[in-house]
Amino acid sequence: MNYGRLVIAAVVATIVDAVYGLVVWARVLHGEFARYPQIYRPGDDTSGFAIMFLGIFAAMLVASYIYAKGYEGGSAAAEGLKFGIVLALLMAIYISSTSYGTLRIGKKMMLTYLGGQFGEFLLVGLAIGLVYRAAGSAAKRAAGV
Repeated sequence: MNYGRLVIAAVVATIVDAVYGLVVWARVLHGEFARYPQIYRPGDDTSGFAIMFLGIFAAMLVASYIYAKGYEGGSAAAEGLKFGIVLALLMAIYISSTSYGTLRIGKKMMLTYLGGQFGEFLLVGLAIGLVYRAAGSAAKRAAGV
């Protein structure tokens, strides 16, 4: 396992996740979150972002590690997509069901989480696969392998 590639993949995955969050969660679904002011921070309250982004990066390090341990040597896109689907199913099902069980949200918001988290982690898994493998391919080319 190449820890440098793992960290680079985690950084890229964190950026992909942040962009997805900005577009999908903050922009597109702002109105849905606004329906639950007793649960969610207002859109202009970024006081929790430092911890949130630190947590996202830590989670992306773990996801990259899991990817690297299970990497089967196929094409970067195929490996990343397979990983992304599995990761997306895990996270979407877990987050949507636990959010519904613990937060005062409706079934529509639970389904929003299900779809939104699936898309988010599918892209994260694909990014990890492409970046982790791309770095390895470059190293092999440089070594003449």
